[in-house]
Amino acid sequence: MTETLFFTPLVPWAALVTLSVLSVLALLLAIWQGLVGWMFRAIALIAVLVALAGPSLQEETRDPLPDILLVMVDETASQSLPGRSARRDAALNRLREAAAAQSVELVVKPVPDAANGQGSLLAPALDQALADIPRAQLAGVVILSDGVFHDAARLGARFAELPAPAHLMQTGSRQDWDRRLTITQAPRFAVTGEEVRVHLRVDALGSAPAASARLSLSIDGDPASHHDIPVGLEMELPLVLDHAGETVVHLMLEPLEGELTDRNNQAALRINGIRDRLRVLLISGEPHPGTRTWRNLLKSDASVDLVHFTILRPPEKQDGVPVNELSLIPFPTQELFVEKIDEFDLIIFDRYRLRGILPGAYLESVRRYVERGGAVLVAAGPEFASVESLSRSPLGEVLPARPSGQVISSPMRPELTDTGRRHPVTQGLSQSEGAPTWGAWLRHLELEPDTEQVVMQTPDGGALMALSRVAEGRVALIGSDQVWLWARGYDGGGPQLELLRRLAHWMMGEPELEEEALNAEETPEGDILVTRQTLADEPAALEVEAPDGNGFSLQMQSEGGGRFSALLSNENYADAPLGVYRFSQGDQQAVAIKGDAAPVEFADPLPRDDMLRDLTSPTGGGVWALEDGMPRLRRVRVGQRAIGNGWIGYTPRDAFVSRDLRVRPALPAWIWLMVAAGALVLGWWFEGRRSDDLEDLTAKAG
Repeated sequence: MTETLFFTPLVPWAALVTLSVLSVLALLLAIWQGLVGWMFRAIALIAVLVALAGPSLQEETRDPLPDILLVMVDETASQSLPGRSARRDAALNRLREAAAAQSVELVVKPVPDAANGQGSLLAPALDQALADIPRAQLAGVVILSDGVFHDAARLGARFAELPAPAHLMQTGSRQDWDRRLTITQAPRFAVTGEEVRVHLRVDALGSAPAASARLSLSIDGDPASHHDIPVGLEMELPLVLDHAGETVVHLMLEPLEGELTDRNNQAALRINGIRDRLRVLLISGEPHPGTRTWRNLLKSDASVDLVHFTILRPPEKQDGVPVNELSLIPFPTQELFVEKIDEFDLIIFDRYRLRGILPGAYLESVRRYVERGGAVLVAAGPEFASVESLSRSPLGEVLPARPSGQVISSPMRPELTDTGRRHPVTQGLSQSEGAPTWGAWLRHLELEPDTEQVVMQTPDGGALMALSRVAEGRVALIGSDQVWLWARGYDGGGPQLELLRRLAHWMMGEPELEEEALNAEETPEGDILVTRQTLADEPAALEVEAPDGNGFSLQMQSEGGGRFSALLSNENYADAPLGVYRFSQGDQQAVAIKGDAAPVEFADPLPRDDMLRDLTSPTGGGVWALEDGMPRLRRVRVGQRAIGNGWIGYTPRDAFVSRDLRVRPALPAWIWLMVAAGALVLGWWFEGRRSDDLEDLTAKAG
């Protein structure tokens, strides 16, 4: 119980001050006049003035509150590095024991990984922790961490407001060393087939060896190539993209024994490949209505360079006109089919027949062009079923179907096969299953396919459009020359433009039209969406390799039409780390980046004390390296240095909560009245007696 004296005056303070001044003046006058009872008068005046001031006593019953030591525990990814979590947990246990021995309440708050790959953020965690703790009880703050925080610039004001010392207990080791790979400059776009350069640098951190580093380079999950690069110097790495669309380039240093982490040994970038110009060679065997369809399709794309030759004067045509009077351009067979054939992205034979214009050697060159990665599309008419058919040339060896020799000249509505409903070239073109939504074609060939990729058929199941891969190239065959009827809207028309556009782009290797493809990309929510396009009924399990080296499997869900998907999120992979994820399914590979390939948490993994030393010192605290052992916990007075040789300190706060509060007068009013009255009576009596003594002395003297 504690007692506190305070005043509740019966009159305003101004009146009380005025009375006090008048009382002092009266006493001075009494002293000046020689009144011997002035002391008693003073006692009476003081008693009256104190009584008017209303002195009271406040009796308070207090329950003491414990001092609180706040411990901020770093639980970010960098604490998973060797030795750190063990030191952190051991220090926390020792702090619990020391706090319990000194009756100090320990409040433990985590510092988790920040969202969106922002690294270690101490400020929001500290703000939340301080909001939950009464400021009057805070006796100290201890931070168990490696000392690396990515919001150090925001911590100054928070530490300045702390009423108690703050300490950093560092979990790292002075002997740690590491290497870091950084991409300093990289293009966002690149022209396919042309060389681009990526600028990168390998830095040695701590006492890392300065020897050259072994770098592996992988593009879209393909087997990696290896390069030796110097440490500490910026260098250029040449790349060539082989397809349009997004390409994921993954770079990784081979880890060294003793290196702190390999999470910053890798980097990844996305480069969008664009085709500069697409070169297409269209060879029409003779003029016909479908020729305009092909020209409209290819000329509608500004990025396509079309070279179109139509054979208007075949060798058997003899009309007596001298050659020097003809305005026709000679067919440059040697140049196109031997010298510059590899410059074309696609060659289209539109109703071409063997008339001796292209000798067998040139068609053999076309076949080799396909095997080297070229693309050939054959739009066949009645000539394909004759003795002048391309199937009888060297090119026939790579065609996906052979003619039976029969031409069927009756209306027929094309349909998609089961494979066609899954293949990206024709997927989704049918408006409704089983309904005749397309216009009829008036003529088609009977084909004998040599491939399983028959994507369109006749109502009776005959092959109508077949696709195949030959070595590195692609070949397609359309068993009719009536596609142009859809462009004219005959019998309702059909998706002619979209079908031929997809077919041409599939043949030129556009990634989004691959029939067997595995793709992965990060969603806006930070998850990874993996999609699989396949002609199979059910794909195998999806194998996943996480950035931390853990491997696991995911089951993919069917979306119909040969598409399957799986979502990699925190729900099916708890606390999924940031970095590069590798996905594999059979012979298909994919790479995706969640956040950054090398998260900011591992960009500078060495322990640091300079970030928090300047912040903890003004509070009286400091930095303690846990590899030197565990310090003792000691009480220190406010204003004293709170860290020393083998110890760290906290300041007791002596906080309390009031359980009972009572107020009573310091003395009853009648006592003050008795004191004042008694003093006045004594003063009068003393002065009266003094006056009588003076009269007696005067009488005797007379």
